[in-house]
Amino acid sequence: MKIPAVVGEPIDQARKTLESEGFEILIQDSIYNDTIPPLQVIKQFPEADNLVKVNRTVYLTINRAVAPDIDMPNLLSMTFRNAEMVLQRYGLKLGDTVFRPDFARNSVLDQEYKGESIKPGTKIKQGSEITLVLGNGVGMEFVVPDLFGLTYREARAAISESGLIIGSVVPDNDVSDTVNAFVYRQNPDRFDYEKNINHIRQGQIIDVWLSAQKKQRITDSSTIVNPN
Repeated sequence: MKIPAVVGEPIDQARKTLESEGFEILIQDSIYNDTIPPLQVIKQFPEADNLVKVNRTVYLTINRAVAPDIDMPNLLSMTFRNAEMVLQRYGLKLGDTVFRPDFARNSVLDQEYKGESIKPGTKIKQGSEITLVLGNGVGMEFVVPDLFGLTYREARAAISESGLIIGSVVPDNDVSDTVNAFVYRQNPDRFDYEKNINHIRQGQIIDVWLSAQKKQRITDSSTIVNPN
């Protein structure tokens, strides 16, 4: 007896079609695909037009009516391409892509669902849209920190906390203890020659000059002297 084709039919119609021909049916599996109507037959075995004996069981795979819950994957620090592939593997959709200042170009800084960050492992419906927050390859811009008068240890900590990088360290001849020496000059400086505040981006370099003794800042001259 030839098996009729029921792929693409609603399960109720497929049941009627098969049972009217003397076949039994068994729903073997169900998957979720939001592009296919709920409870539609996706696959049948044996396939249509196969010749089998009467009363043969036909196994059906149908599309779920409700999206299953899954665990939100951890996409943080992945490249955009890898994150996109993981979303596909989990049956999630890529929504918007938002860019923020960060050196890691196209690296995932955050994952969001309905405008809020979503933690890895959170239950979410398969088929949901996830927004990826990506680095734009450019560090955040902010005011150049004022390092004058700090010890090198303090300046190094301030530079690190700002996401900057220490460049050249130039000690005076009298410096024997670099860590506890004092910063009296930096490049870039906090102000330009017109007394406007300078700005810097994360990842950029600051050079420092060190003295064994703390120096006094002279605001009306380029000269810096020891306080005495």
